[in-house]
Amino acid sequence: MNADPAAQLRLLDLQAIDAQVDKLRHQRANPAEAAEIKELLGKRADVDGRLRDQRIVVDDLSLAQSKADADVEQVKARRTRDRDRMDSGAIGDPKALERMQHELATLERRISTLEDEELEVMEQLEEAQSALGELTSAIEELDGRLGVLTGSRDDRAAAVDREIEQVLSGRGAIIADLPADLLGLYDKLRASKGGVVVSELRLRQCGGCQLALDASELGEIRATAPETVVRHEECQRILVRTAESGL
Repeated sequence: MNADPAAQLRLLDLQAIDAQVDKLRHQRANPAEAAEIKELLGKRADVDGRLRDQRIVVDDLSLAQSKADADVEQVKARRTRDRDRMDSGAIGDPKALERMQHELATLERRISTLEDEELEVMEQLEEAQSALGELTSAIEELDGRLGVLTGSRDDRAAAVDREIEQVLSGRGAIIADLPADLLGLYDKLRASKGGVVVSELRLRQCGGCQLALDASELGEIRATAPETVVRHEECQRILVRTAESGL
């Protein structure tokens, strides 16, 4: 393949731009905040799962408290009815009156038991609500930190995008100066050479693989016309000859 020596030199400029863009894109894909965001998202998922479970506990205890309240009120209402009957004098039979008094005593014990159960459920509910509040606060704290980190990440990404756009603005002019076959070779090699496609032959050394060229290979390159596109035998990168090549 032949190409004007000036076009071959322009490949170095193109590669410098592409290398800078690759570096910027890597920065964008791997923001400094990524590790902490990942860690916090893991913590949030764990806390959110516990929060959902705790809401179920609170709901169940709320229902239990409502039932306990209703049970106490029901027995108290029955006690009130019995007392009213006794106080009204409607029960004249002494045995019936005695049975009513025993029933009232039983109701009093039942109310005492139900109120103890009601108090126990209330205490459990208060503890569950307190735990729910702590988990809710933890979620809010995690969300706050995640908001700060994602905002910083997005701002940084936007800045990198602007920088990429600015760097790429000069790429079109370089491509316009390159022959299609040379540009095609460059693009093909970029996929297999880690982005380092073109190497300046400097002081008899390939700038890509950093290997020194032997005397016979240097002799062949020295005898090659300037417009011939030279490839390094070892790494197959394009070698660009300059006044500092040591030829």
